[in-house]
Amino acid sequence: MRRLLPIAILLGVVLSVGCDRGSRPRRVGETAPDFTVQDSDRRVTLSQFRGQVVLLNFWATWCPPCDEELPSLINLQEHARAKGVVVLGISIDVDGDAYHRFLKERDVNFVTVRDPDQKISAIYGTRGWPETYIIDRQGVLRRKVVGPIDWTAPEIAEFLNKL
Repeated sequence: MRRLLPIAILLGVVLSVGCDRGSRPRRVGETAPDFTVQDSDRRVTLSQFRGQVVLLNFWATWCPPCDEELPSLINLQEHARAKGVVVLGISIDVDGDAYHRFLKERDVNFVTVRDPDQKISAIYGTRGWPETYIIDRQGVLRRKVVGPIDWTAPEIAEFLNKL
């Protein structure tokens, strides 16, 4: 089983430098592209979360690193919701039944929608899973995190609280 990235690596590499094409991932520091996703369960627009810190997490049920990261995202949502932090999951699953079964079995507590055509991940330039974009309260993309991490680490909470 893969291990979540150590916090020292997260803080030293991902949060300060970035991890996509050089030292500054595409779109960091810019307004996050708005989008609307409609699946069989709900309609979600990124802009509906303006005023909150958004962790836009691209994932899939068949992705072992996504499954590994999931408990920390659930925990983060449970404990940080009152502070205005929201986890927004975008699943690229094609199989709707597998997606719904996964959500139920793991008791996912954050908003997630299915985008099987990967239209939203294409807008953001996502090529691997999981990938998470941290968007501040003003809608500006602040960080891109590639790979699974422990979202419950104190350093993460401190970073999110500053946004």
